[in-house]
Amino acid sequence: MDVLKDDTYFMRKALEQAELAFEADEVPVGAIIVQNDEIIARAYNQVELLKDATAHAEIIALTTAFAAMGAKYLPDATLYVTLEPCLMCAGALYWSKIGRIVYGASDEKNGYSRYGLEQYPFHPKTILTKGVLADEAAFLMKSFFKSKR
Repeated sequence: MDVLKDDTYFMRKALEQAELAFEADEVPVGAIIVQNDEIIARAYNQVELLKDATAHAEIIALTTAFAAMGAKYLPDATLYVTLEPCLMCAGALYWSKIGRIVYGASDEKNGYSRYGLEQYPFHPKTILTKGVLADEAAFLMKSFFKSKR
């Protein structure tokens, strides 16, 4: 039986990565990059592990995808990430020329949208889809930070 590979399917794969981050005591953000219905990169936040403030899931996924594809641009790929990208990740995604970005939960504290940018922060050809499995992604984040209090 073929599995329907839609945005929900792939976001669940990104959520699996976020759960790995949670288990590693990292902020639970997961990301995957898909091209031609195949996952070419998987990543989760590794800021604490690597002692690197730039080790966000999106950055690690991009680096992995560039290596896998042997390319510096990803115009035919889609990033699925559980949380709205921050400004740093938005910049990296801009330069990757990624074809599509799909994210789950909004991030009122650190997401790119909190800055009220007058200009779209991604490449002009990048298509953006928001809110896929947002409740599940938000629940994971809330659970993580609740465990820290």
